[in-house]
Amino acid sequence: MMIERTMSRTLRLMFAGGLAFGMHSAAYAQTTSDTDSATPIQRVEVTGSSIKRMATETALPITSIKAADFEKQGLTTAAEVLSTLSMNQSSEGSSQSVGAGTGGIAVADLRGLGSNKTLVLLNGRRIAAHPYGGSSVDLNIIPVSALDRIEVLRDGASAIYGTDAIGGVINFITKRQIHGGTVSVERTQPQASGAGAESRLNLSGGYGDLDKDGYNIFAVVDFHKQTALAATDRAFSSSGNSTSGTSSPGNFYQSSTGITANPYYASGCVGTGLVSYAKSGTCRTNTVAYIQDIPKTQQESLLSKGTFKLSQDNIATVEYMHSRSTNTSVIAPSPLTGITMNSSSPYYPGNGITPAVAGMDSSAITVSWRTTAAGNRVNYDVSTSDRLVLASEGLIAGWDYNVGFTYAVSKATSAFVNGYTNDSLIKAGVLDGILNPFGDQSAAGAAYIEAAQLRGEYLSAKMTTLDLDGKISRSIYKLPAGDVGFAVGGELRHEKATYDVNTALASQASSSGYADAQDQAGSRSIAAVYSELSVPLIKDLELSLAARYDHYNDVGGTFNPKIGLRWQARPDLMFRTSYNTGFRAPTLYDLYGPATTTWTSNSYNDPVLCPGGTAVSGANPNVACGQQQYIRSGGNVNLKPEKSKTFSFGTVFEPVKSVTVSLDYFNIKIRDKIGTVDEATIFENYEKYKSYFVYSADGKTLEYVNAVLDNLGEVHTSGVDVSLLWKLPRSSYGDFAFNIDGTWVHSYKYQNETGGAYTENVGVYADSGPVFRWKHNATLSWKRGLWGATFSNKYMSGYLDQDGETHVKAYSTYAVSGNYTGYKNTDLTLGIKNLFNTNPPATTQTTTFQQGYDPRYTDPLGRTFYVKASYKF
Repeated sequence: MMIERTMSRTLRLMFAGGLAFGMHSAAYAQTTSDTDSATPIQRVEVTGSSIKRMATETALPITSIKAADFEKQGLTTAAEVLSTLSMNQSSEGSSQSVGAGTGGIAVADLRGLGSNKTLVLLNGRRIAAHPYGGSSVDLNIIPVSALDRIEVLRDGASAIYGTDAIGGVINFITKRQIHGGTVSVERTQPQASGAGAESRLNLSGGYGDLDKDGYNIFAVVDFHKQTALAATDRAFSSSGNSTSGTSSPGNFYQSSTGITANPYYASGCVGTGLVSYAKSGTCRTNTVAYIQDIPKTQQESLLSKGTFKLSQDNIATVEYMHSRSTNTSVIAPSPLTGITMNSSSPYYPGNGITPAVAGMDSSAITVSWRTTAAGNRVNYDVSTSDRLVLASEGLIAGWDYNVGFTYAVSKATSAFVNGYTNDSLIKAGVLDGILNPFGDQSAAGAAYIEAAQLRGEYLSAKMTTLDLDGKISRSIYKLPAGDVGFAVGGELRHEKATYDVNTALASQASSSGYADAQDQAGSRSIAAVYSELSVPLIKDLELSLAARYDHYNDVGGTFNPKIGLRWQARPDLMFRTSYNTGFRAPTLYDLYGPATTTWTSNSYNDPVLCPGGTAVSGANPNVACGQQQYIRSGGNVNLKPEKSKTFSFGTVFEPVKSVTVSLDYFNIKIRDKIGTVDEATIFENYEKYKSYFVYSADGKTLEYVNAVLDNLGEVHTSGVDVSLLWKLPRSSYGDFAFNIDGTWVHSYKYQNETGGAYTENVGVYADSGPVFRWKHNATLSWKRGLWGATFSNKYMSGYLDQDGETHVKAYSTYAVSGNYTGYKNTDLTLGIKNLFNTNPPATTQTTTFQQGYDPRYTDPLGRTFYVKASYKF
């Protein structure tokens, strides 16, 4: 076969399947095979366009990930699959729920612009966002076992999909039909220990053939769980970069003498996580001794779908999805400051039980104590999602149509399980001489603490979405170069969010973060109309035009156009470019989220009461110096929408037969970005953020730092996506293919306030994290008869660490897997992830509760073995 014919067919099929340049993922490139020329060419709709076209016509920058391929690599969750995408800069998952109250949500972050600017769809339609944050879909709800493929549009798409689509679009596409039944079991086991192991059970079944019987009904049930991994189970995470000044035994301050001390400092601060602090003669707590690298999680999901043929060209579908995920996270025992102890207490230093401290008089002391006797704080989060879609699509009077109604509800609850205590009771117990903040408790003290435990649900949230959408498309005019494609559509959407705080419970525990939070609620209605036009200007040169107008009843209207060009210069060479504007309205959580006050993740000096680390006269060093401080966050009804401009230019070419290379340049600018200034930046620049600091009336106590959401300024990022697919000629040794997808980021800079200085983030840990200069995923695959194997590499470049001095090394891990289908109706897969047992690179970051490594970008499990068996019946 001639090279020209081969390349032309390859490119056409790649464009149609969403595999155009970078349109295949390095690890999951779809393959094409020669088919009979008489096979009918189907009209398809690809993510990022509303126009149905012949399968040989469209070209979009889409990465398509086949489910069969990621399953063979032992990728068990949607978040794990998306972490292999080079354009996905970070990944928030269950580990970030440890100490942060995220509810265990897992999200994707295309281009590093924030998960709230990555639109997530299921079968082309929206999913209700998780109510915590209210802007991102929880990837835990995605029924991975029901998926056929994942399409990732790497271009801005606000002109087609509206708000959220600034960074890109991720479309999870389920199987169209299932015949018969399948049962699958899967186990993932770390070599280092049983902790962190994963188990999965999946059942699927369907009956009816859409073409023969006129219907197909199927259901997929999935169960997945992972055990917890303690930070102390891994050497790299067992010692922290920062410590807390609230400890057990407690530290105290006596204002009459100015003494700051710990009665057990002289004996070496012996105890779990304790370290001596010579500067003040106190004991500090390394909290990683108590926390988890990975919490205990469990997900259950059900997806059922019925497809019914109304006529030869029209079908109706009913789709229902239910998912439930639980997250049990553990952090250090509750810290409590401002506890008064009188000399009448039997536990007062020098009264016979607690060692004396030289220089003290008999006046009262103020204690900072961590209530280890109550045990670790344990949170239990439950997230549920229900989604019903009624839809119809087909062909009427020459027009392709697609209409649907979606009802989606996302709920989340958080509960105290253990370790949270009534602040007032604990303070009273110390004042009355019942509790010992310096040592073991008496029987009466232990019973008192148990009675002070707070248990039960303290927060519940609900997000409800009603969505009615419809669109039609067809060719409306024939030009010499081809048909002009046209589409028009509209959408009506109503969103409602409620946040209910159990104030009777939450108000009693300051460490919950919700001690002063109040119930909040909000709703909005959105109406939108959009249109798209595809015009073949001349042979092999196509112009694409799209525009969308959205009207929000609370933030007003916005018009966003998009223009694109595709030029097929030769059968083996294609160019494309696009420009579009984007818009993201503040979410209901952004506007109405309850105010929460919790501890900072790191320890800081109060810039007023302890400048430079030295307490001013009358200030309590145990509270003001080198301590975690209270920080408040919450919604802001004065937020403005974010707006963006995106430009891209790319080429796809085939230098030799069987090799396809692609290069795509992207440039994105966002203004009025919604976010909060990082806590470290606030404390390091007091004069600049002086208005954020809220002190008591007498000025002797920092009550909290007010870091609510705001419009911070602009974000500019640019770079290049690179992809290569090499399919070696078939031989007696089998079929080999090599894929690599990478992203090189030229610049990522942002402002913390409108008109302020820009901070460059590429290769540097700036504020809350780094942006990787280079990230890639590469895979070598082999298949011969009943056997198959893959060998893959995931790589992220190094960066300058948070301390501004240390360089964090690059992170590179390898995986291998083998597959065998020789047993009747059975598919077996064995594999090893992190083949060479590479530890995460050391880092000084203190943004997350886990320390020593960064859980947002790396995996603490180490070498991990997995096995999967599927049986069809």
